[in-house]
Amino acid sequence: MRKTESYPVKGSNSLWQLYKTIPFWKVAKNFVIVQIGRYTPFLGLKNKLYRFFLKMKIGKESALAVMVVPDFLYPERITIGKNTIIGYNTTILAHEYLTNEYRLGDVIIGDNVMVGANTTILPGVTIGDGAVISAATLVHRDVPPGAMVGGNPMQMIYTAEQRQDKQTT
Repeated sequence: MRKTESYPVKGSNSLWQLYKTIPFWKVAKNFVIVQIGRYTPFLGLKNKLYRFFLKMKIGKESALAVMVVPDFLYPERITIGKNTIIGYNTTILAHEYLTNEYRLGDVIIGDNVMVGANTTILPGVTIGDGAVISAATLVHRDVPPGAMVGGNPMQMIYTAEQRQDKQTT
């Protein structure tokens, strides 16, 4: 199960009530910064933008590829370890707006993780150090350290031990 906090809403769906839960100017600023970052080919500059303006925690020498979309409503809830690669067009969400509630959850991505292109990471997920996420995966639960996962729904491809055995043979 993902680690999220749930906040019920009354009346119209939770997305219609967005600006009751988060200031408009925060959303506008974050949206602009994310759009600049998506097209910035300079990894160091992108990380500085995200750390300074969005308050994301990004480890040294981590790389967010072109078109990666970090959550622009709650980017401060995203932590990315050092020497991690987030592949092209990946979306990292720290929120979910549903009809009767909205949910928030921290996303923690460990050190030396490789996330393939076109992946979606849902709120409240922890991806362990050294994990590998194949392209086009929906990460809807925690990924153990060193594991390789993929697919939609996400399935275990190899545990850390099985990956180690494959590499030594």
